[in-house]
Amino acid sequence: MSAPVVHGWCPGALRPMMSGDGLVVRVRAPLGRLTQEQAAGVARLAGQFGNGLIDVSARANVQIRGVTPEAHPALIDGLTALGLIDRDVAAETRRNLVIQPFWAEGDATHRTALALTETLARDDAPNLPGKFGFAVDCGPRPLLQNISADIRVEATSDSLFVRADGAATGQPVGSAQEAAEAAMALAHWFLDTGGAPDGRGRMARHLAGGAVLPEAFRSQPAVAGATPPAPGASPSGQLVALAFGQITAPTLTALAELAPIRVTPWRMLLLEGVTEAPALPGLIHDATDPRLAIDVCTGAPGCPQGLSPTRDLARDLAPHLRPGQRLHISGCAKGCAHPSPAALTLTATGPDRFDLIRDGRADATPEAVGLTPDQIKKAL
Repeated sequence: MSAPVVHGWCPGALRPMMSGDGLVVRVRAPLGRLTQEQAAGVARLAGQFGNGLIDVSARANVQIRGVTPEAHPALIDGLTALGLIDRDVAAETRRNLVIQPFWAEGDATHRTALALTETLARDDAPNLPGKFGFAVDCGPRPLLQNISADIRVEATSDSLFVRADGAATGQPVGSAQEAAEAAMALAHWFLDTGGAPDGRGRMARHLAGGAVLPEAFRSQPAVAGATPPAPGASPSGQLVALAFGQITAPTLTALAELAPIRVTPWRMLLLEGVTEAPALPGLIHDATDPRLAIDVCTGAPGCPQGLSPTRDLARDLAPHLRPGQRLHISGCAKGCAHPSPAALTLTATGPDRFDLIRDGRADATPEAVGLTPDQIKKAL
């Protein structure tokens, strides 16, 4: 079994990534929000130029799947008309933001996200690795601390707070613009201290390797985070979960008729101002649905790295999970759907064959090897 290919960058719209079912075109919605016109347009374009399947990523982006290279230019023209395309690949790559979805216009999260977006678009913005990202999480308590990001802007009781991922301390700042400037200073420090050899690198790994943060970012302890929300009603509208993070173009079209949509990093969509959950295919409204306890990648044949199908297995295994049990199913050892250790991980080693790993990443030493789906059920 050959090692999976690590690209070291994430797909965008202008720089898509080839997968097993065609190009993956990642759309980074401005401020994590799609207007009704934009959401309907994304659904229409996904059906016209893709295979009609749309993923919601763990960084709150939407991914149009199954696009052919020949159709890609027309798709970009359509997305440009919707206001969803950056000026060039470099600007698109830098605008790697995850934004706490419950922001209101003019609040700290909204102001900071705007300031950071504008700062990252400047000509002097740092040329960061493709996977390097920012989290804007300035609500009463942080909600994104378990979401992948390298620089985090949070809030304390009396100020905004900028910290490096993996650090227990950070720098308090007085305004959204100061937060953006502090985030840029931290990004420059990361590059200047060798955090991205060969153009790759992540902040937490850099700190774990012994890098010492500037004194300003060691001045105040971080704020403890809150538990991420579950599907259902929220003060901002209805949260609807997507089965294994995927939605079809017709379902997205139907949601676009109801309200503007916030894209969340929990593979849920927030329907602004909606008070009643819509009954549509592929949506999950019950927080106890066992499918929500499974992190699963695309798997074969949609991903060329995948050694086995994964999502059918996830559907089959969901009823066999015990209450409180979480499961990560990975089509290869990369573990894209859940890069950190999980209580239970199944890593594909061949068609319908998986290694079982406890309390580890997808590439950790397994407890059992070569399990069939029926053997997995018994193991669970």
